[in-house]
Amino acid sequence: MRKPLLALSALVVLASFASLATRVSLPQLRAQQRTTLDIYSIDVEGGGATLFVSPSGESLLVDAGNPGARDADRIAAAVKAAGLSQVDYLVISHYHGDHVGGVADLAARVPIRAFVDHGSEVHDGSPFKLRDEIFQGYLAQRAKGRHLQVKPGDTVPIKGLNVTVLSSDGASLQKPLPGGGPNALCGAFTPQPEDLSENARSVGVVVALGRFRMLALGDLTWNKERDLACPTNVIGPIDVYLTTHHGLNLSGPPVLVHAIRPRVALMNNGPRKGASREAWLTVKNSPGLEDLWQLHYAVQRDGNAAFQEREPSGGPDSNVREDLIANLAEAAEHAPAYELRVAAREDGSFTVRNTRNNFSKAYPARK
Repeated sequence: MRKPLLALSALVVLASFASLATRVSLPQLRAQQRTTLDIYSIDVEGGGATLFVSPSGESLLVDAGNPGARDADRIAAAVKAAGLSQVDYLVISHYHGDHVGGVADLAARVPIRAFVDHGSEVHDGSPFKLRDEIFQGYLAQRAKGRHLQVKPGDTVPIKGLNVTVLSSDGASLQKPLPGGGPNALCGAFTPQPEDLSENARSVGVVVALGRFRMLALGDLTWNKERDLACPTNVIGPIDVYLTTHHGLNLSGPPVLVHAIRPRVALMNNGPRKGASREAWLTVKNSPGLEDLWQLHYAVQRDGNAAFQEREPSGGPDSNVREDLIANLAEAAEHAPAYELRVAAREDGSFTVRNTRNNFSKAYPARK
């Protein structure tokens, strides 16, 4: 009777597993196994798209890249690689096409449950005006889900994370977060011309898991970033800094970048967009910076006065070493497209990995 009993026991176990599989999806199973905050810096060729996946399995996507299949396919691939079946919250930092343009194409591939933005009006007095059909396409998708219009101090309710809004619709957080305080660098600040574009109204957030903190300010511009840093640095120290505005010198003043003392910076530049020489040096020389990672190799180009650039950018002297660069291709249309991925833990430790070469580096928790 021993063999029949063993066979019966095996059948019971298999039946129980099959029953469990019908009730628990693969994303749910992966969520149960998560212990880290997983961050995907996605190559949308100098646009914006960063996916955060909480240990709880809930997701936050900051921006959706450019219109068309290229960026939507790359973001959808990252969502799938993360073991997700949907995007729980999509934060649109502002309404320029390289940040909001991909929403309709992405929504055709991946369900988006909630939309977070600065409001229903476009404010743009710059040459980079948004095409109306892109904005109307975004509003049409937003109407299908939940909508959160946020202001500084609000939080985005991702289970397991603390996502705090620092800036929105031109306003800035006034009360310092823990670790913030007086900023001795403020006396050296030199303003740039007033920015009348959507960039200045970017929704900026700090995403935190325990002691780990990452900063993403969209395309918030120079003078508005100063408002977050002076006279009080309201942000405090940051572990990972997603460079503002793709590393253009319209953003990233030293008064903010050096005050937040990032341990690691991720520059979401394209081959010929972002990574201004001046902004690149500001980040590279930030006190306490351990590494700067780049989404793309920056091809050498002349300075552009419209971007407050006074010298050529890119080239051998304005890129980090190759193992810290995800994409070496010089063309915007290239395949495959590689990511920079961060796995962060509650104690503040984290690892960054380059998916092109699988080079990774671990950063222990701050003392």
